Amino acid sequence: MLVEDWGRLSYRPAWERQTAVVERVLAGGEDTLVLVEHEPVITLGANFHPENLRLLEAEYGRRGIEVVRNDRGGDVTYHGPGQLVMYPIFDLKRHGQDLHKWMRDLEETMLATCRTYGLEARRFPPHTGAWVGDRKIAAIGVKVRKWVSFHGIALNCLPQDQAFATIVPCGIHGYGVTSLTQCLGRDVEAADAKQAVCEAFRRVFG
Repeated sequence: MLVEDWGRLSYRPAWERQTAVVERVLAGGEDTLVLVEHEPVITLGANFHPENLRLLEAEYGRRGIEVVRNDRGGDVTYHGPGQLVMYPIFDLKRHGQDLHKWMRDLEETMLATCRTYGLEARRFPPHTGAWVGDRKIAAIGVKVRKWVSFHGIALNCLPQDQAFATIVPCGIHGYGVTSLTQCLGRDVEAADAKQAVCEAFRRVFG
């Protein structure tokens, strides 16, 4: 597994770079885990419902938050500084060629990451992701092309309550979000979580 750390990058340029990595893996290249922090952005997935935006799109722009429609699964989510975004661009033919297993394995990487910090996160079916209690700490949304998966996971490290309050995260009503910082009672930057995330991916995927 290659690991590429893109630092802090706006969403659209990162999406273009991600597409190039997808082509590389489709051509037989090594599975690649991309780590990145995005500038403030709300992404609207393939299952987006307009009522899950609590503001007009123009208002997000006035607040410095870009709004981007993309082709991942899921509804609406937020990315921004303080959140570690992971794009595991893997050829699933090497990992069981089973979409259900792939999603559960991605969840396991986040459960394992949380355990590194002494947190007992959990699955919360039918909702995808990793949860601490009734609050989501990591959201997952992917797309698969010819068995190569892209898009991925967002792990909340620092609180982003004001941004998340402007949407219905992942279209799930009645449940909130949390972060490593909120759960641990100390600041955890996105950069601080990178090693734990890489170790979790290596344990789960070998």
